[in-house]
Order: sequence, then structure tokens, then C-alpha cells
Amino acid sequence: MLSVGSLYQLPPDLPAPGDDGAAAHLQGMRMPSVRLASTKDRIIDMAQLTYGRTVVYLYPRTGRPDRPVPAGWDQIPGARGCTPEACGFRDHFHELADLGASVFGLSTQDSDYQREAAERLALPFELLSDSKFELTDALRLPAFEFEGVRLLKRMTMVVHDGRIEHLFYPVFPPDRHAEEVLSWLSKA
Repeated sequence: MLSVGSLYQLPPDLPAPGDDGAAAHLQGMRMPSVRLASTKDRIIDMAQLTYGRTVVYLYPRTGRPDRPVPAGWDQIPGARGCTPEACGFRDHFHELADLGASVFGLSTQDSDYQREAAERLALPFELLSDSKFELTDALRLPAFEFEGVRLLKRMTMVVHDGRIEHLFYPVFPPDRHAEEVLSWLSKA
């Protein structure tokens, strides 16, 4: 079993991801009409993100303190750090809102799994589930496979009036990413 602290802290020797070009096509794309379940039991139509700016941070999967980190996970560039990243967006949520941005987290985990993380981490925003890969496929989002499961690569889209205005890809280190997004929004 993991200590709770090990989910919140990143190992010092994590490999940094490189830009493989897998997100280059996304800049300027209109969000498709894909309906995703949220951790607040709502359905969010991604094409309806037309009210100002929305930060959608994509992550592979959140860990749980009652389950060990899978062998090899820390060696995948950019995989580790979903909990610290979520906590960063939680901690900067009001600052992001003050800049007019709403926030969603998005993974391919199902809503029940995500709900546990949202409650445990006291997230003031919703996590969206793309467990059927509808948005992943529609936008051709960068993904990888681990232990037979397809997961999203860590990336953040800033959606403005229904279009992807800005991308952060690759994201590293994830524990400081919310500050990077906040800085960009304050200058946009």
C-alpha cells in the first residue's frame, strides 16, 4: 500500500516527456459535439464550451492511496504526477476563475473512479470521463498504452469560444503546471 504522501510528491528522477508532435494538429480546432459524463453527474457537451475560456487538462490516470503504483509507471515520460497536477489546479482554482477561466480535468477513467479522486482531493471543479474514447478519437488526442489500457498523454487545452486557443504539450513537471497555465492566462 502507498503512503498518501507518495501520491502527492514526485520522485526526483522522473523522465521528462519530449514533444513528439502528436498535438500539433489541435491548435485552432473547434471542439466537437462529444458529450462526456462528469463527476457531478452532469453531461458536458464539449462543443458547448463557448462561454469565455475553459482550461481542460488531460491526464493519464489518478492513483489511489490503497493501490501501489504499477511497476514501470514512473519510467514512462510524463505519466506520473496526476494527483499533484490536480492539486495544483485545485489550489489555483480561484485565481483561474478570477481570470475568467473555468476548469475541467479529463481522463479515460470512468466517472466512478474519478469521483473518488475528486472527493478525496476536494476538487472544486469537475473531472470528465472519456472512457469510450469519443473525444480522444474525434480530436486524435495523444495517447499511449500501458498494461493493455489506452491512456491520454498529459496535455492542457485552453478552449476559447469553442476553439482550442492554446495548447500546453508536453506538460512537465505536472506539479507546477497550474502555475504555468495561470501565467499564460494572465498575459492572454
